[in-house]
Amino acid sequence: MTLRAVYADLDGTLLGPGGSLYTIPSGLSERGAEAVGRLLRAGVELVLVSGRTREQMREAGRILFAKAAIAELGALIVERDEAFAETVVTNYGAYTGHATPFEAMAHSGAGGFLLERYRGRLEPHTPWAFQDREATMLMRGHLDPAQATVALADNGYNWLGLLDNGVIRRTYEGLDVEEVRAYHLVPRGVNKMSGVAMHMQRRGWKRDDAAAVGDSLSDAQMAAAVGRTFIVGGRDPALVDSPDNLEIVEEPAGDGFARAVEALLN
Repeated sequence: MTLRAVYADLDGTLLGPGGSLYTIPSGLSERGAEAVGRLLRAGVELVLVSGRTREQMREAGRILFAKAAIAELGALIVERDEAFAETVVTNYGAYTGHATPFEAMAHSGAGGFLLERYRGRLEPHTPWAFQDREATMLMRGHLDPAQATVALADNGYNWLGLLDNGVIRRTYEGLDVEEVRAYHLVPRGVNKMSGVAMHMQRRGWKRDDAAAVGDSLSDAQMAAAVGRTFIVGGRDPALVDSPDNLEIVEEPAGDGFARAVEALLN
């Protein structure tokens, strides 16, 4: 196996509490930063994959010397050349309209339908929910996303689905739930796996040319596109079944990312 790229989630994987490359839940650690340097020196491309917007990904990409980023949970593939000029490719799945998917969701009332149906269990993930999103709506709470997707279809929103993007380790006054998770309302067919697969096809890479590292169910889906996938911080409770090429790393955040890089390069 010749490793060409590592697709890495940001929050909870490369970045710890506060969104820092140097924090882990127990304090400070430089292991994640060192692992990024080791990857780059080995000639392996770092590609960021996140639910963040492409604007939010731009500076992270520059800081981490990532040549590409997959934003909004797979909906936008952003490639950078040596002069930092960007090429943006959309991955809108079942959506074929002329407006952006976000605008179509807002116009259709799909977001409001979910917020009303799951009142007290779901709310916008402020302030990030309102920061220049193009393809997905960002919410937080706790529910069954598969059941919510069925409810969407039953009420005329059959081009949409709800995806779980992992645990948010804090509480919110407006939510009466046992734990808080991030959710993205997306066009059907949009996810991190489809975004990674599209980027790999553009680069001419085969499955074994790439690996992925993340911390949630949405990251585990990347295992269908790459040779090896690592989930850091222990097993996400939402991850019921594990594909054969998925490995659980108990260490969280940057320390877990470093452990994954060690396994890939040694």
